[in-house]
Amino acid sequence: MSILSGRNLHKRYDQLHVLKGVDIEVERGEIVAIAGKSGAGKSTLLHILGTLDPPDEGEVIIAGTRVRDLGTRSLAHFRNARIGFVFQFHHLLNEFTALENVCIPAMIRGERKAKAQVRASDLLSYLGLRDRLDHKPAELSGGEQQRVAVARALMNQPDLILADEPTGNLDTENSEEIHALFVQLRDDFGQTFIIVTHNEQLADMSDRKLVMQDGVFIDT
Repeated sequence: MSILSGRNLHKRYDQLHVLKGVDIEVERGEIVAIAGKSGAGKSTLLHILGTLDPPDEGEVIIAGTRVRDLGTRSLAHFRNARIGFVFQFHHLLNEFTALENVCIPAMIRGERKAKAQVRASDLLSYLGLRDRLDHKPAELSGGEQQRVAVARALMNQPDLILADEPTGNLDTENSEEIHALFVQLRDDFGQTFIIVTHNEQLADMSDRKLVMQDGVFIDT
């Protein structure tokens, strides 16, 4: 059963036609990698699938909801509840601890602080950071910071996690650990991932690899 459908997606910026009728279907519990050279349209597609940017044509359906039917406020609530994001740069808040950073999506959702802290602690412990709960980002390694970002993405138990070059800022060892972590999350929890990556190893570990070129998929 598809958790996400993107149909005939187009995106233009001035005279530049970035996406040219992209179709994509992702099944629940699947890891899909989107590969291709810089400028192919990968990140633009990910932003549209993540409801951060609307397509000029086409539609996105996530967990049975047609995104274009949602108003601005409803869309923000939907995104917070249904989609987790992991970026190349972790975007953690430096003044907050690892635990506090992971709690943020739940607090935005209106969850009680005590309940959010219990889940955040469980997630960080699962990800091997039990002893880092009270550490701020500057006190963590690059790999640990990215694990905190993954925990934050998981906080609201989303239907879908979108990752944009999640290992692009990590060394080989930490990259391999993040690769293995995504597979573990898929196996343990049935988590669904769409990953934009230049890393061939990560792409090859995925269930499917889609290659973009000039705004379309050329290899599925």
